[in-house]
Amino acid sequence: MVMALTVIKNASALPSDANQPIRLLADRATYVERTGVTTYSGNVTIEQGTLKIASDNIMLNLSNDRKIKNAVATGRPATFQQVISQEKGLAKGQANRIDYNAITGIVTLTGNAKLTQSGSKFSGNTIRYSLKAGDVEANAGGGQRVELVFPPNGGSSQKSVR
Repeated sequence: MVMALTVIKNASALPSDANQPIRLLADRATYVERTGVTTYSGNVTIEQGTLKIASDNIMLNLSNDRKIKNAVATGRPATFQQVISQEKGLAKGQANRIDYNAITGIVTLTGNAKLTQSGSKFSGNTIRYSLKAGDVEANAGGGQRVELVFPPNGGSSQKSVR
């Protein structure tokens, strides 16, 4: 397990989070040198600065130099959260599966996906979210519709026509 924890130190996060230590807790961890796949199972939590991921299982795919290429978290639901910036605040997401591409900074939530950022709520079958830019793309699928909920304008500055 010590080797697996050392490998995680190369995870890509926001610049402010990237300098923070990584804390990983799981009931079980396995690492296969030949494939570069590390699997954590049983109440898994990963924290690095403001980035937090919790799930039943997490699988990490590593490059030859032992940096994380991507992570796949599964659970009912798997969750993540991260403070994007002071202006944008905390982004929170959950889904049956969360794919994180460490190279692009794109998080893909699949299966009963929900995302909240800056008071706005998105839900659908699949949500793609850029941790770097804050862009969101939601898709429904299966005859469902995407739902977006925006917070009301902050104040009653609207004027009457009379």
